[in-house]
Amino acid sequence: MKYLDRRRFFLGAASLWLARAQDDIKFTTEVKVVSVLVNVRTKQGQIVHDLTRDDFSILENGRPQRIRYFSRDTGLPLTIGLMVDTSESQVHVLDAERGASLRFLDQVLRETEDQMFIMAFDMSVQTPQALTSSRAKLDDALAYVNTPSRADFSRQSGGGTLLYDAVVEASNQIMAGQKNRKALILMTDGVDTGSDATIADAVTAAQKADTLIYSILFSDPGFYGISMEGHLGREVLMRMSRETGGGFFEVTKKQSIQDIFAAIEDELRSQYNLGFISDQPVVISEFRKLQVSTRQKGMIVQARNRYWARR
Repeated sequence: MKYLDRRRFFLGAASLWLARAQDDIKFTTEVKVVSVLVNVRTKQGQIVHDLTRDDFSILENGRPQRIRYFSRDTGLPLTIGLMVDTSESQVHVLDAERGASLRFLDQVLRETEDQMFIMAFDMSVQTPQALTSSRAKLDDALAYVNTPSRADFSRQSGGGTLLYDAVVEASNQIMAGQKNRKALILMTDGVDTGSDATIADAVTAAQKADTLIYSILFSDPGFYGISMEGHLGREVLMRMSRETGGGFFEVTKKQSIQDIFAAIEDELRSQYNLGFISDQPVVISEFRKLQVSTRQKGMIVQARNRYWARR
């Protein structure tokens, strides 16, 4: 083969390889795997650990999807936001919340793998400890989480209990940039009295950040008296947990906050991870409905009800 012919041959082959490589690159960037974390319980509340891929089905906007990826990994890294209501209504329960949180840190946080931050909210939103793997730093920050003083209240220029604003801030500014299994743990009576954001804004922010919300209703029964605010707080927390795929718990005489933290740890370490590639390409960014179910009867499935399909 003459030199010029060989040169044309190699240039043509190189051009063909480059074109195919670009096509491959374009294909891989357009394929987006939707990951759905799922907990399954019996009607008696026991977590089910032994299901397989074939036991699940997923609908996206009512269309069946093929489950391409499946795992039951229990040791995946966690990113947790511990969010403490420090408003006046929590004065009589804050010590118990703080003590249980310290024990939760000791039991759950693996300093080589997991990360956690602490956020407090009342008439403002503060982050006493940014995202860290240091148990010592988290312990120190929790020790200073407290309700506002009288001087703080006298300087208050607005707001009240900024629950929704806190969830939006935690989701948008911290969780959105994380890749691990993510959860916000809210310790509050669920009453919001001053946020600019709404409950819908809070749910949307958590869903866009692929973050579960675990709500712990811990309230002072005497603070609201016969007011409906306490009842409404329960409904708020149940909605945020249900729509993000987390769980709702209530501190009672039969269920202590220590028991609840143990249950949350069990859930976070016992989730199924289901992955699918939508059969409908994303033309514009939008929310898409999700429905996860099991083929076994009598099971209660806990998963988020929609996801943000990003273009």
